[in-house]
Amino acid sequence: MNGFVNALFYLDSLILIIMLFGVTWSIAKPGKRIWPPASKRSWQYQITWLFFYLVVGLNTLLIIFDWNTWRYSHPVRFILAIPVIIIGALLFFWGIQTLGTKNTSGVNSGFIQNGPYQFTRNPQYLGDMVMFLGLSIMTNSQYLWITHALLILVFTLTPLAEENWLEEEYGEDYLQYKNKTARYL
Repeated sequence: MNGFVNALFYLDSLILIIMLFGVTWSIAKPGKRIWPPASKRSWQYQITWLFFYLVVGLNTLLIIFDWNTWRYSHPVRFILAIPVIIIGALLFFWGIQTLGTKNTSGVNSGFIQNGPYQFTRNPQYLGDMVMFLGLSIMTNSQYLWITHALLILVFTLTPLAEENWLEEEYGEDYLQYKNKTARYL
């Protein structure tokens, strides 16, 4: 089983490092960006979402197969983790419900600044980050702490790649929104 878990971890980490490269590239070279994609049919869109779903699947397998294998096996971790997971998930789903699935997936279908978007420009990313922190606490897996840290880094940097695109798409409306609403909190 250890070889299987190690393989899951290394594959997950590799994909996350590629995703980090892609988002960093998109920040550095917005004219040749990978994210946000040019269109739903672009290779950037297809690869980004393929990698994201692979990471979610690999992290799910790590939760199952590497459960409680690290140092902090005390049950108090559930008392800490469950509220954090719930808060993160609620913020994430509130963001999706408010933004809509087209905008969520990187296809422009309108500028939104209500619901959770009146408090943070990135409630879905923030919700994901909080939820992954809670899952790391609950799962007690060194591998998940590492992969979730990489994933949180991806979610921290991705808005920086999206901001140029949002400015191009929405102009002054987005600039005013950006000036009055925090990126995360």
